[in-house]
Amino acid sequence: MKAYERVLLKLSGEALAGNKKTGFCEETCIGVAKQVKQLVEDGIQVSIVIGGGNFWRGRTSETIDRTKADQIGMLATVMNCIYVSEIFRHVGMKTKVYTPFACGSMTELFSKDSVTECMKQGGVAFLAGGTGHPYFSTDTATVLRAVELECDIILMARAVDGVYDSDPKKNSSAKKYTEISLQEVLEKKLGVVDMTATVLCIENRMPILLFGLSEEASIVKAAIGISDGTRMTV
Repeated sequence: MKAYERVLLKLSGEALAGNKKTGFCEETCIGVAKQVKQLVEDGIQVSIVIGGGNFWRGRTSETIDRTKADQIGMLATVMNCIYVSEIFRHVGMKTKVYTPFACGSMTELFSKDSVTECMKQGGVAFLAGGTGHPYFSTDTATVLRAVELECDIILMARAVDGVYDSDPKKNSSAKKYTEISLQEVLEKKLGVVDMTATVLCIENRMPILLFGLSEEASIVKAAIGISDGTRMTV
């Protein structure tokens, strides 16, 4: 059973690091790969964006130029995609890594036609390097690619299991939403997705399902419409 034909899966770099908080937890990455393999075998087309927070959070640094900090962040996402792509291959999947800028022979230049063909042939397309420009987050790059590739939904896997009315780490009474409109997310300044990405979703009617990566079979549940996460509607 599948709820969607084509999805873009956004993976949090921090979530892939597991309890290590940095780098990769191989067990977590293999678990992700096995779940995505199940989706592909069920006929769902999958592309993936991975954040770079397990390696770099340059936006908090005041010692280097913002543009350079963002460029380092883009390269962190390239490293993440190359690594996780190899884990996917280890479990028997076909993959390609795409970037909006040349990375020698390590990746291919992003092209809608090429990515679409990759997915139609049962491969998983990793979309690394953000938008290729500074001042845009991986959330914004995620929405941009999801809209361009005509995905049905963005599946956003994070360390937190949904959208709350306040920070659940600071407020034990924080309320979790089962469903909330992206307009309300914007108006309440909930900050789960940056403003540029939120507006882009609203303008292009692109829904998001945010859920906790660590929950059992979380990606599969999200893809078949039975997730315990939060659906952000348009």
